[in-house]
Amino acid sequence: MNLPHLMMINSKLTGMGVALVTPFKTDDSIDYDALARLIEFQIKNGTDYLLVCGSTAETATLTEIEKQDLTRFVVDKVNGRLPIMLGVGGNNTKAVVDSFSTTNFAGIDTILSVAPFYNKPSQEGLYQHFAAIAKASPLPIVLYNVPSRTGVNMTADTTLRLAKDFKNICAIKEASGNFAQIDAIIQNKPKDFFVISGDDGITFPLITLGAVGVISVIGNAFPKEFSRMVRLALNGDYDSARQIHRHFNELIELLFVEGNPAGIKSMLALMGFVENNLRLPLVPNTINTYERIGNVLKELNIKC
Repeated sequence: MNLPHLMMINSKLTGMGVALVTPFKTDDSIDYDALARLIEFQIKNGTDYLLVCGSTAETATLTEIEKQDLTRFVVDKVNGRLPIMLGVGGNNTKAVVDSFSTTNFAGIDTILSVAPFYNKPSQEGLYQHFAAIAKASPLPIVLYNVPSRTGVNMTADTTLRLAKDFKNICAIKEASGNFAQIDAIIQNKPKDFFVISGDDGITFPLITLGAVGVISVIGNAFPKEFSRMVRLALNGDYDSARQIHRHFNELIELLFVEGNPAGIKSMLALMGFVENNLRLPLVPNTINTYERIGNVLKELNIKC
């Protein structure tokens, strides 16, 4: 992968990406009308790129056909107006590699690949997993470290080793919450390797350390406001960015108190974007959390 191409890809990863939810109807089918409205809302309100089939999309509950149909729908609806990242990961390395030959990557700019979950591989196992994916991938890869979901943390040393050994591994979405680890990656990474926040609540401080933005959950509901915070921070206006960061602190905390995407779906339902439906084993927020989210929205002058 040559330098100009890397620079073009990296420019698409700067700012606020949004991990799109998958709206469901009461009969458990995908609500494509609601998804279309949400995509237009993102495009019109400052989102820099979209992530399809991430954790927030409840991808683990989607069939292979649904994932393909969902991806094609987003690509067609976006129609080139925003870059698109596609989640392609798993805990069976061969299955992930084999999926590249059957996946339609038209309209997709980058791949997000999560660290293997449940298996709890060693650091060498993590390295070999992503090395195999990097050798087979037709697109640039963004690593995803989220130990709270996978059960294993990918250390800074392993991330840096992958970043230096494979030019098509261009970034990491870091959701470990470990500031020392993330800062070590930022300090020692190759110049053309980017660090992206995987947690809305710590995006502002991570940008001050050198992260290039966030793949956001709250951006589903507040793309204009949260993308402004990210841009202000990236431009060095920390005082203004800090005000927005603190403005959303309570709401971000409520988003995750009963798990993601239960919180953001409650919020989007209160705002009239989606029905408050999730697929088992996930369930909607309790009424107490739902009402607390509604109260905070009202304090923020959001109609609900």
